[in-house]
Amino acid sequence: MLVAAVCAFAACDPTHEDISNAGHITLDELKAKTTVTVDKAASGLNGNVITCQTLAPVNAKWTMGGKDLLGNYAWKKMKLGDHVVVLTALCPDGTLLTAEYPISCQEITDPLVKYYIYGDPKKADTEPPFQPGAWDAAAMRFSSTEGAHLPTIPDDVYFGLKTLIFDVSDVTEDFDLKVMNGWWSNTYYDHVKWTNGLNELQITQTLADECAKGGEGRDLDLMLYSGSMTLNSVYYEE
Repeated sequence: MLVAAVCAFAACDPTHEDISNAGHITLDELKAKTTVTVDKAASGLNGNVITCQTLAPVNAKWTMGGKDLLGNYAWKKMKLGDHVVVLTALCPDGTLLTAEYPISCQEITDPLVKYYIYGDPKKADTEPPFQPGAWDAAAMRFSSTEGAHLPTIPDDVYFGLKTLIFDVSDVTEDFDLKVMNGWWSNTYYDHVKWTNGLNELQITQTLADECAKGGEGRDLDLMLYSGSMTLNSVYYEE
């Protein structure tokens, strides 16, 4: 398992510092060489941009806001609220260290930008809200050629492991959703319950590998087991 971990870190980011020399550091040494900061608004409150850096001789993975970022340096715009940044560090000898950094974002200093997959207000005539039917697997398949309404999701969205945000309304109490691919060969989330408003769906590496055109090209597909809702838009924020 340690060999697999080493390979995963090294293969994902070839720009990492050379840590081929044997040995490891302690958790205290890691923390002493690591900074996690939040920018400041003009008011003096914490902003919403997190900057992470470690000078420790490790391969680093930062987990924040539901995303993994590989590299000894990383930054990310966050939503307002309290968050925990997790640093997972891989030492040269395969030792894994984990450090947590609680942070709070209190004021927007760099607004998140919405990138629409469907339902862009500027395209209201061609991308209107709609209600998919139960067991209609074609209705919410993200395929420009096979889906009834939704376009193909670009590869950079898949492999960027974006968090898709679904703006829905008119959700019934018996709403029950399956998240799969268009070939029915894998289920990523099952018996999902949504509520009126914004609901998130995290793209995983497996989902990306199987659904992206640069992968197996099976298309993300959402199907209602029961109930109904109105899908207003799908987007991600950065």
